[in-house]
Amino acid sequence: MGRGRGLIDEERLIKQILQGDHAKFRCLIDSYGRHIYQVTYSVLHQAQDAEDAAQEAFVQIYKSLPQYRSEGFKTWITRIALHKAIDIKRKLERRKAEVNNSEDVILQTADHQADVVRQLLKKEEKELLRQNILSLPHQHRDIIVDFYLKEENYEQIALKSQISVRTVESRLYRARQWIRTHWKEAPRDE
Repeated sequence: MGRGRGLIDEERLIKQILQGDHAKFRCLIDSYGRHIYQVTYSVLHQAQDAEDAAQEAFVQIYKSLPQYRSEGFKTWITRIALHKAIDIKRKLERRKAEVNNSEDVILQTADHQADVVRQLLKKEEKELLRQNILSLPHQHRDIIVDFYLKEENYEQIALKSQISVRTVESRLYRARQWIRTHWKEAPRDE
C-alpha cells in the first residue's frame, strides 16, 4: 500500500498501465515519489543527485512493469531505486576519479615542463659561465677552472702548476677580484 492520496490498488493500476493507460503511472509516482527519493537520497546524500536517481528509477520501473510478478510492489520499486542510486554513485565516483587523474596528469605535465625549463636554464647558465670563463685572462682562467670546475684543492693546484700554496691563494684571490669587477650578473626574474 502506498502513501500520498490514500490507499491505492497497485495491481489494478499496473494492469491499467500495461493495457495502455499510461496516465495512470502518474498515480504510482504521486504515491511513491517521496519514498523513492528517500531511498536514493540515503545512498547519494545530495539532493540533485537523489532527484536524478529517483527519475531514472521511475523510468526503469515503467519499463520493467511487464516483468513485475506481484511479489510486493514497494519492495520491488525500492530495490530498483536502490540499484539506480548505486549506479549513479559509481558513475559520480568514476567521474571524480577521472577528474583527479586528469589533474594528476596536468600536474605531472606541469612538473615535467618545469623540469625542462629548469634544465634549459641550467644549460644556458652553464654556457654563459663557459663563455665568461673563456673571457678571463689566461692566468685567472686556469686557477678558476682548476679550483671551481675541477674541484682541485690548493695543494693539488700548487703541485700541478709547480707553485707554492700561497701563490695559489693569491692568484685565486686576484681572479675572484677580477670576476667581481668585470662580470655583471644579469637580474633574474623569480
